[in-house]
Amino acid sequence: MSLVDGLITGLNAIQPGLGLDQRSALEHDARELLEDNHALLSLQQGELVEDFALPNPLGETIRLSELLRRGPVVLTFYRGSWCNYCSRYLSDLESFLPHIRAAGAELVAISPQTIVSSAQTVDALALSYPVLSDFNHAVARRFGLVFTLPEAFRKAYQDLGIDLPRFNGTSTFELPIPATYVIDVDARIAYASVDPDYTRRPDPQTLLVHVEALRLPIEARPVVDG
Repeated sequence: MSLVDGLITGLNAIQPGLGLDQRSALEHDARELLEDNHALLSLQQGELVEDFALPNPLGETIRLSELLRRGPVVLTFYRGSWCNYCSRYLSDLESFLPHIRAAGAELVAISPQTIVSSAQTVDALALSYPVLSDFNHAVARRFGLVFTLPEAFRKAYQDLGIDLPRFNGTSTFELPIPATYVIDVDARIAYASVDPDYTRRPDPQTLLVHVEALRLPIEARPVVDG
């Protein structure tokens, strides 16, 4: 599914029955989005992740390399707490957290939200794993996940009461494509799931399988199917 199809599918899921005029405007802007983002490429399995450091809701700096010294990292990029699908997935991951940690890994969630918005997310969902704020998509951009929301989509979001600049503390209308990675201790990506349809996320059990597989020889590890 293309990025554009994913956006329209997601909007249909939360705002059923888009009118003909609105859909036409969305599809027009969608074509421009494809042209503007034709070179959008995300990091994939086998590639190395550059070290980064981001703040958690307490203002503490969390550095990837420090986490990797203790074990693999399951890293998930989400759009924001205003996205019900994102919030539901964060809660699903929280339920699965004991299994992930028992396998020797840590779970980290990243969004472009401000520290205040991230703190509200942690409190509302009772999350016990690190939730980090990626101001202006600095880290998501390195992963090749960032795109600019077209004008018609901005209007649709605003009609739903979603004020992206307020949530993110910027004047831009950029979003990350939802993505989840399993990163080995050498900073190499062992599993990557990048889906432009934000209503779909990888099963936590799939993440656990790939975390546990890191204990196996490379030739014995499961094939990544996204």
